[in-house]
Formats: sequence, C-alpha cells, structure tokens
Amino acid sequence: MGRHQDWLRQLYAGGRGNATARRFARVWAWVFRLGLQPRRWVTLEVPGRLSGRPTRFPLGMADLDGHWYLVSILGECNWTRNVRAAGGDAVLWWRRPRSVRLVEVAVDERAPILRRYLDAVPGGRPHVPVAPGSPLADFAAVADRFPVFRVDPR
Repeated sequence: MGRHQDWLRQLYAGGRGNATARRFARVWAWVFRLGLQPRRWVTLEVPGRLSGRPTRFPLGMADLDGHWYLVSILGECNWTRNVRAAGGDAVLWWRRPRSVRLVEVAVDERAPILRRYLDAVPGGRPHVPVAPGSPLADFAAVADRFPVFRVDPR
C-alpha cells in the first residue's frame, strides 16, 4: 500500500496534477458525469476564474449530518480558487447537471468533515497526513490546510 500511496502523491507533487493525473482526471470526470459510480462521485463544473470557460474536476463527496461536502485534498488549488471567484455558484454532474451553491466551511468546523471524508473517499488518504479513524483533534490540527465546501442546492 505504501508504494501505491507514494505514486498517488507523486501525481500531484506541488499541489498540481502532472500529465498522467490530468489524463486520469479527464477520464474520471467523464465517468462521474455519466453517473457510472455511486452518488458520492461527481464532476464539479465551475467557470474558470481567468478564462470564464467551464472547467471540470472529478471529486468525491463526504456526507455528514444530512449535508454533502467537497474537500480539496490538495489544499488551495484551481477548483477552490475558481469556486470562490464564481461566488460559490457551480454545477455538479451525476447523470444530470444540478446547480449548487458551494459554501466554504469555517476552519473550526472542518475536523469531523475531514474525518468522514477519509472514511468515505479512499483516494484522499495519501494526501491528508492523518490516519482514518484518528481523534478529531488530529484532524483539527490540519484543517486549515484543506478547504471544505458544503453543497447547497440552488
């Protein structure tokens, strides 16, 4: 498992996907958009903050206390900056487009969401330096490094 996790981290060295990661992202965005995976797996579509053209990102969501959340396992990255530039307005694709409002979660509220995210989305584990099932205090210690957005319907 260690080699696989090292390889996954290398795909996103420096917080940005390399050419292989971008190819995988295009394929997964298409698969998630069609709804070929469970509802947790979606394609986020948001206007590019510079180009204005729609950009798509395949993401896994965490569910907690009746809400869905998107977590940026790479920290600050393109999709988080694009979401903020769009005022939180975005589209989530899973079989069909759904207009949503993404609301950033305060740092002090992120720990339980991060813990649930690692339980539900195994692909996030190599990027978050806390083991699944760890105490909430461990997640709180790194929460400022991982933006979290609550998904609200529009």
